[in-house]
Amino acid sequence: MKLNIQDTFNKELPADPITANYVRQVENACFSFVTPTKTANPQILHVSPEMLENLGLSKDDSQTEEFKNVFTGNEVLTNTQPYAMCYGGHQFGNWAGQLGDGRAINLTEIVHNNQRWAIQLKGSGKTPYSRTADGLAVLRSSIREYLCSEAMFHLGVPTTRALSLALSGDPVLRDMLYNGNPAYEKGAIVSRIAPSFLRFGNYQILAVRNDVPTLKTLVDYTIKHFYTELGAPSKETYLQFFRKVAENSLEMVIHWQRVGFVHGVMNTDNMSILGLTIDYGPYGWLEGYDYDWTPNTTDSQHKRYRYGNQPNIVLWNLYQLANALYPLIRETEGLEAVLADFGTAFESKYLNMMRSKIGLFSENENDQKLIQELENNLHLTETDMTIFFRNLSRFTKGNVESGFKTIQDAFYNTNEQSLELIEAWEKWFENYSQRLQLEKETDADRAEKMNAINPKYVLRNYMAQLAIDAADKGEYNLIDELFNLLKNPYSEQENMEKWFAKRPDWARNKVGCSMLSCSS
Repeated sequence: MKLNIQDTFNKELPADPITANYVRQVENACFSFVTPTKTANPQILHVSPEMLENLGLSKDDSQTEEFKNVFTGNEVLTNTQPYAMCYGGHQFGNWAGQLGDGRAINLTEIVHNNQRWAIQLKGSGKTPYSRTADGLAVLRSSIREYLCSEAMFHLGVPTTRALSLALSGDPVLRDMLYNGNPAYEKGAIVSRIAPSFLRFGNYQILAVRNDVPTLKTLVDYTIKHFYTELGAPSKETYLQFFRKVAENSLEMVIHWQRVGFVHGVMNTDNMSILGLTIDYGPYGWLEGYDYDWTPNTTDSQHKRYRYGNQPNIVLWNLYQLANALYPLIRETEGLEAVLADFGTAFESKYLNMMRSKIGLFSENENDQKLIQELENNLHLTETDMTIFFRNLSRFTKGNVESGFKTIQDAFYNTNEQSLELIEAWEKWFENYSQRLQLEKETDADRAEKMNAINPKYVLRNYMAQLAIDAADKGEYNLIDELFNLLKNPYSEQENMEKWFAKRPDWARNKVGCSMLSCSS
């Protein structure tokens, strides 16, 4: 197994001088060297062929003992020094101090086809940042992360990736809903891949500690390797860096809203400096279209990270990053301008995204009103987001009387379709049909474009739960089936039609489907 190892993070940035692996505050450093914990009886369950190729590895490589040992933490690659990152973060709006990679260990960085990839193991043992935890992960959360990160990529959403899913062979004790009922579960390890795992919190911790020299070193490193187009470090470069991070973060959250993804725990330590979706914990997919929905039980009271609030939270998190970068810029005007531009850009990008979801590819002054009325209607009764937008592509302009029937399958309460509901939709389809007359596309062309934007298949929580339940019994075929289904989320895949379905009744209030915790 040959990898083109080119480490930079642990070569160019200051390391924690203490090499012993015990929990502590780590200052004046960006990371601590740490070796993954060896596991009892590791077993590779699934490997992404695409990510193998991206790393310059073959299918044969993935079947070797060396691959199994490296990607379960039992063997350290020659000429590498694994490490855990130091970062802080705001959790649910409150500064939490030092957090860091508590259950993730970065193995190395490689370059293949001029693309840099950092390789990380999640669930590979304690680090100096584990606080009171064990640094391990369980099978259910690992299946969810493995499937979702790859599914998001194929949806066109900026994301970290996953290479492999493995059992550790060790039992792990978890209190899944934090209700005083811990139980042993199967331990697992996911190999996560990204150009970098740097988060807003990496910069925040240094600014809060007033460690400006290390902050400058880290920002310069980030620009050098990931924002090279910005040029040599200067106040103006740092400001442009912040602008690019804001633009990338906006792009990411617009995609989340487009496909109905709810992250669940948008703390600043879960915000990627590259604008990637990072840390798949208590995430979920909108089933009923509901701005107030969040899958995270920890957030059930205040709903800070609910679907409709995600863009506001990205902006709030960018404010915190602006505060962290201020010591390098020493002026607020430029930072404030970037933050103000975010709101304006969001309105424009969101409107264009929603236009494309309903098949409008030109602009009209009444589009915002049409989309607002659509969103109001979607809240009238529990309406499946994915099925609604996918089926809307079947509507033919001028055929107003067929509109309601086109979308009817998306309603959960099929017996409660009141006259008021039907009339609201008929009125909307009348306005929609008139608006479509202004478009040049044929019905068939419009449907094709809409179906390239509105996925047919997403990783609904009940689907992931079915794979988890099967895996708990030692059956792993469903992981592979869903993995392959979600590689083509916009394709019809007639033989997979069973997955184009509303959430079943049994999943409405089931743990793992509607209720998830940060350990999910």
